[in-house]
Amino acid sequence: MPRHNRVDVAGEVYHVVNRANGREVIFQTDDDYWSVISIIEETLKRYPLDIFSFCIMSNHWHFAVRPRENGDIGKFFGSMTQKVTQRWHAYHHSVGSGHLFQGRFRSFLVQTDSYFIQLMKYVESNPLRAKMVARAEDWRWGSLYIRLFKRDLASRILADWPIQYTGDYVNDINQPLHESFLQQVRHSSARGTPLGEAEWIQVMVKKFGLEHTLRQRGRQFKSK
Repeated sequence: MPRHNRVDVAGEVYHVVNRANGREVIFQTDDDYWSVISIIEETLKRYPLDIFSFCIMSNHWHFAVRPRENGDIGKFFGSMTQKVTQRWHAYHHSVGSGHLFQGRFRSFLVQTDSYFIQLMKYVESNPLRAKMVARAEDWRWGSLYIRLFKRDLASRILADWPIQYTGDYVNDINQPLHESFLQQVRHSSARGTPLGEAEWIQVMVKKFGLEHTLRQRGRQFKSK
């Protein structure tokens, strides 16, 4: 199957995710996790982009970002992933043993409205859904914890959201997300389909040539 070009256009919001090979656990110690966050800060100095939220899990990561220049997502995550891999192997004395991640990261466009807020909750409540913490803000290796408890670091790596949240975000993020939204995110992550309202999706699909993300998988046979 041909590999389709990834949309990487400045000014749009994207959800970016990458997983470990075989979904093996790769981040186990505090040093593992904080090393990734240190690399995020380093990489931003070379390839600046707006990071609205992120979460580093034991075998994958999630980001919500907005590139400032065309191609910034590929540059940032290509460099970041390479650095994480190199330092992880050096720290664990496994240099030369291969890639940590499944390959190219996955990304998809996100509508900047209520879908954006829902995506922030999705990214930052990942450990809560995985039952790894009692509350979402307890996970130390994500933007929610950093925004609340490490404000100096937050000011260096996190960007202001493009829309304002008027409710009690910390309370609201600890409530379950609707299953219908979770299904939408999973579909978009698997296919690269834009995440948003149906009319907006059609506009983005046409604008960026993403018709392939709407097609059903598998070989299609013409009826006789």
